[in-house]
Amino acid sequence: MLSIWQKILEFFRLWPLSLAEKCRLAFGSAVVGILALALLLPYIWMGQLVKKGLLDANNAKAKTLLLRMHFQPKEPSQGELSALDDTGAVMDPNNPEIRWFRFTKDEIEQFPELTEQQIAMIKALKTDEARDENIKLTRENRTLQSSYVRIFRANENCISCHNPQFAGAFSLNEPIGAVVIQSRGVGGDISKTMLLNRVWIVAAGLIGGAGAIVAFYWITQRVIFRPVRQLRALANNVAEGNLDIRSSIATRDEYEKLSDAFNHMLDGLQAAQEKLRAANKQLDAKIVELSERNIELFKANKVKSEFLANMSHEFRTPLNAIMGFAQVLRDKPKQLETDKGKRYIENIIASGNNLLNMINDLLDLAKTQAGRMELHIEQASVEQLCESLASSCSLMAKQKKIKVKTRIDSSIPLITTDVGKIRQILYNFLSNSIKFTPEKGTITIEARMLDDKTLRLSVTDTGCGIAKIDQQKIFEKFRQADGSITRQSPGTGLGLAISRELTAMLAGSIGLESEADEGATFWLDIPVTLNKQQESTPTNRPA
Repeated sequence: MLSIWQKILEFFRLWPLSLAEKCRLAFGSAVVGILALALLLPYIWMGQLVKKGLLDANNAKAKTLLLRMHFQPKEPSQGELSALDDTGAVMDPNNPEIRWFRFTKDEIEQFPELTEQQIAMIKALKTDEARDENIKLTRENRTLQSSYVRIFRANENCISCHNPQFAGAFSLNEPIGAVVIQSRGVGGDISKTMLLNRVWIVAAGLIGGAGAIVAFYWITQRVIFRPVRQLRALANNVAEGNLDIRSSIATRDEYEKLSDAFNHMLDGLQAAQEKLRAANKQLDAKIVELSERNIELFKANKVKSEFLANMSHEFRTPLNAIMGFAQVLRDKPKQLETDKGKRYIENIIASGNNLLNMINDLLDLAKTQAGRMELHIEQASVEQLCESLASSCSLMAKQKKIKVKTRIDSSIPLITTDVGKIRQILYNFLSNSIKFTPEKGTITIEARMLDDKTLRLSVTDTGCGIAKIDQQKIFEKFRQADGSITRQSPGTGLGLAISRELTAMLAGSIGLESEADEGATFWLDIPVTLNKQQESTPTNRPA
């Protein structure tokens, strides 16, 4: 049953109702009910007022006639008294609107001219000393008529006047007469009066109800629904992601408290969003950092694999040579006395030196990283240092027909530093240059002053050169421009890494200038005079 009514209301768009519609409907119903109850009593009372008006009008008529005339006593010799009209004359039987009757003391009066209703009214008034008059409305032949009855009782004035000497004597409060006023055709006036009264009552109710509804509509729109609409619009903006908006309701009531609570909630949401955004930013940074570290770990793992492969290859080659030549000499010891046997011994010594150099490189790298490498500061001549390096590498250079030149600035003073470490760095430069310079190439060792306190030592070759993308990684540990096992040039990839660590201990910087297929220049900048407090991290600055 409920669903049917609900469907009907939905069809007429009366369901579901908004808050405003519910308030209007509830208040309108309350106003109608209250006005109906409030106007019901006046509506009913208007009928009684009309009846009382008729009663007062007939009472006035009776009093007026009583002042004009007086009841005549009935003589014993006379018959029944005739009814008198309002002038005191005998009433015309054809005009019976107002009738006077005299009550006798010794007999029960009969009133043939009166109706049963009027006789009953007279009898009721005679027995009821609290009432003197009554009126009733009756409808006869579709005509409304009124019957007014009033009795008159004897008072002290009547007793003083009516005595046995002059007239019949009365006793106090004795009914002595009655007046009956019967009006026909009063329905029109009564109906008109009642209609006007009811019309005005209904009009007053409508005006009051309309005014109450208009006042309620204005109050609800301004006091109730406007803040609600503002909050709803604010909630819609928040739902769209705008957390910077705030409510500006200032009604000094519960809506303002609700608005403040809403703004406080938005402040909390915005703060939480900022924290979440910061946390996401930190998380993104951590993810990027982890990604970079993963890439570095991947590269390090790759470099480690290449290093292990290279080291096993580099170690295996001289060890195989040593083992092979030693086995030959063990099986044929007489060859030690021959030139061939001597060459075998020289190969064993050379292979052993290669192994020793690789082991020393690894140990030097471990010492520098552990901070256990010590400095031995002494004075030395740069010219002598460069000449000795050229001489020590002359044998390797002659094998490839490479010409080694030196170019030393005469203004260079004696340097105070760890000469052994400088020699080791420059030796790495020279060995790499010889290794990657083709036959009949040229290598130049140069020394010059950059300023009063800084010396630059450089080694320039005419070899294959180094591409830009490989110039940084060759200074890393276990890295070479070509790190594969199938590379043509041997080496562990530790020389330049050790050189960078040693340069840091010498408070200098290391770098290179090169283009692919155009040779390379490795340079070392160091202070002329080194103190132990001048140690710093290595940098690769341009020339």
